[in-house]
Amino acid sequence: MSSVLIVTGTSTEVGKTIVTAAVAATALAAGRSVAVCKPAQTGMAPGEPGDLAEVTRLTGVTRTLEVARYPEPLAPDTAARRSGLPPLTLADTAAAVDSLADADLTLVEGAGGLLVRLGDFTLLDLAQKLGAPVLVVTAAGLGTLNHSELTTRALVTAGVPCAGLVIGSWPIATDLASECNRIDLPAVTGVDLVGAIPEGAGRWAPPRFTATAPTWFHQTWTARYLT
Repeated sequence: MSSVLIVTGTSTEVGKTIVTAAVAATALAAGRSVAVCKPAQTGMAPGEPGDLAEVTRLTGVTRTLEVARYPEPLAPDTAARRSGLPPLTLADTAAAVDSLADADLTLVEGAGGLLVRLGDFTLLDLAQKLGAPVLVVTAAGLGTLNHSELTTRALVTAGVPCAGLVIGSWPIATDLASECNRIDLPAVTGVDLVGAIPEGAGRWAPPRFTATAPTWFHQTWTARYLT
């Protein structure tokens, strides 16, 4: 049965793309076919490799779809307005995701955080329209408790299921804040911490990445969402 899982972040640069790749690799290891959609890629010129190219490099997934691309590294709605290119619409983006329904699992990677404007809508609006759960990628260090609770509260208020929290880059050398946050994140959000990606994993060779990725997520979570 086809399913959709949306990947968002508590902010930009928290590791959404590497988490998306890790989830894809884990689903592939479980025998599922995977497609990945990036509604809006910003900060990239036409022809430059974007986030989907990184997912493909790490996992081998080739069923990918980028709906819109804007050259300036800004929120998609702002980038579209400044470039003069057509902005995304909720209806067209939902239709693009639906076009990938022949895959067992479609992953949708957002831009920035949950409430960043993709066009006339946010990723939260897209999750509501698709009836899809949202996996939240968060940071390990200071500030993550506030950012994570704000994001998960927004999901609860909108009636959108949260599929869990994932630390996008777990540091090789942890500090006190990171160690405490790993304990406190589930407590303050009411959402399970279901995985953590090792710092620098995105630079690993693809065979090592795909072989190791399934170990980064709790097995009960993998069984629920990816098998």
